[in-house]
Amino acid sequence: MSRFIRLVATSLALLITVASQPALAAQLLGAPFADHAVLQRDQPILVWGIASPGARISVTLAGHETSALASKSGAWKATLPALAAGGPFTLEVQAGQRHQRVDDVLVGDVWLCGGQSNMEFPVERALDANAEIANAFDSKIRLLRVPKSSADSPNQAFSSAAAWSEATPDTVRSFSAVCWYFAKSLRRDLEVPLGLISASWNGSRIEAWTSQSALRRAGGLNAELALQETHARDPDAAIQPWAAMWERWWRKHQTSGEVRPPWSPDAAGDWSPTHPSSRWVAPALADHVGLIWFRTTVELSASQALQGGVLELGRADEIDTTWVNGHGVGTTYGSAVQRRYAVAPGILHAGSNTIVVNVLNTYRQGGLNGSDVASRALVLADGVRLPLEKAWQVRPEPEAIGMPPAAPWMSAYGLGTLYNGMIAPLAGYGLRGALWYQGESNTHEPERYGARLATWRDDFRAHFGADLPLVVVQLAGYGPAATAPGQSAWATLREEQRRLVAQDQHAALAVTIDLGEHGDIHPANKQEVGRRAALAALAQVYRVRASPTGPVPLQARREGDDVLVRFGGIEGALAALGGQDVLGFELCDQGLKECRYPHAAIEGDIVRLSLDGSREATTVRYAWADSPILNLYDGSERPAGPFVVPIN
Repeated sequence: MSRFIRLVATSLALLITVASQPALAAQLLGAPFADHAVLQRDQPILVWGIASPGARISVTLAGHETSALASKSGAWKATLPALAAGGPFTLEVQAGQRHQRVDDVLVGDVWLCGGQSNMEFPVERALDANAEIANAFDSKIRLLRVPKSSADSPNQAFSSAAAWSEATPDTVRSFSAVCWYFAKSLRRDLEVPLGLISASWNGSRIEAWTSQSALRRAGGLNAELALQETHARDPDAAIQPWAAMWERWWRKHQTSGEVRPPWSPDAAGDWSPTHPSSRWVAPALADHVGLIWFRTTVELSASQALQGGVLELGRADEIDTTWVNGHGVGTTYGSAVQRRYAVAPGILHAGSNTIVVNVLNTYRQGGLNGSDVASRALVLADGVRLPLEKAWQVRPEPEAIGMPPAAPWMSAYGLGTLYNGMIAPLAGYGLRGALWYQGESNTHEPERYGARLATWRDDFRAHFGADLPLVVVQLAGYGPAATAPGQSAWATLREEQRRLVAQDQHAALAVTIDLGEHGDIHPANKQEVGRRAALAALAQVYRVRASPTGPVPLQARREGDDVLVRFGGIEGALAALGGQDVLGFELCDQGLKECRYPHAAIEGDIVRLSLDGSREATTVRYAWADSPILNLYDGSERPAGPFVVPIN
């Protein structure tokens, strides 16, 4: 059955390819080169595309001409000389009788804005959206939104048509709010045209945006990368090895001591009846974040059991891993995706067959979609449809088990999948810099994020320029406010971001810790995020401001019964908003086992922390919580960001 499905899919793809040949034949230039594009100023301009093998290519732009020879595959590249900001120009390419013309091309600064949902978050959902959209006219800002695409290997072109457009209310409305407000703020200081390329995917991990070759060099993911190669060759062949990998993880981390795992047909445990509701989950589990198990059964006759089939489960939020009679049959990411899994002959048997679905939910409500009840069925190879009408059972997995692995070919959670589908087609396009807002989906293992971010950075620069400037948006606050010092995965990840940027002379940090909302992972004040990112770029890249980040700690040292924390990067003066005491500081002992909130007061560029007679403190922490309360700012209205520093 699975081979039949693949054959049909291949046939459809061939038909679509043939049908689109006339449209493709007219395209000589690669995907980023289209009407209204912005090309990067003051550096050689790389242009590429596809022509007939061996064809001589002629490229002209702004009075300059160059040529290239297409390879045996038809691929060609040519380099035009650097141009100053200006335009509009016309880019023309000639290959024999074939010709392509790209009009209204500007030369200015191009920024790629990437990350997950907070970068994808559109202007129409941000604060004061109606007024902002109504006034979003700027012919010198051009927008390109990369189509969402996940792939096992690098793509040469976008998965669907993408076009540059001028900034107007219609085009800005659904564009990345952070990226738009970043450019809008830059334009107050810069007269040059700006090109914005938005490449983001909600819920994505940083590994998905990093090429597989870079991940392989970094090490630690060899087994997963090998499994992904298997999936690229034969998706069906990767399912059972993947299920075995997931099962090994569960056996290693489960705390219940069960002999029979939950995916086994005869698994015991605390199962309870349920019927997935319109709110997607059993009402009693409406607030459960983590893993939830669902199971049901379907009866088959002896003749039916000899067949294979397709299991149709409807939608799930957000990742499911599914078994039939203890055999892994599939895994999928995405709350809007219909689950359809091939069930090979030999898996089914006469009598009662057990279907078990594990669903990972990481934000708000999740589970099986209650509105898809009627669409759940086992469809046999002979076309007989057996609805999954029997009662479902459910059981939550204890939170202590942690985050399970994700299939390496999975779109947002995979390895190199989004790089392949969305970044590879852009590789080599001239950029002034990159704006990166991502990390929420990596807070399950925050201590690894610094190394992962460094791997992504180096990989990105390998494709877009060795010294490419990078502006990292540090994670905003999210979750309940802390009432006592404690551990924080989000704070740990923010510290990883801070340390990497501090060690990189071509990077800057935009602190947004104070812009978060306790109950919403997507804070709406994207205007201020964009403003702070622009301030970072103006200082780090354009050198027109003094401080890219705002107040940053320089050192902490003892003085009598106090600890003095000296700050740099201050614009104006330090201020404690809302009072005289500074909130958010902690004094911690060796190993950060015990921390306490000290009295803290500002003295010029220093914050004085009272030891209160304690001599055990060795470390200062600041804003160390998922969603900390803080009030230390400078004259640029930017807060001091989270940090950990030793006491000298």
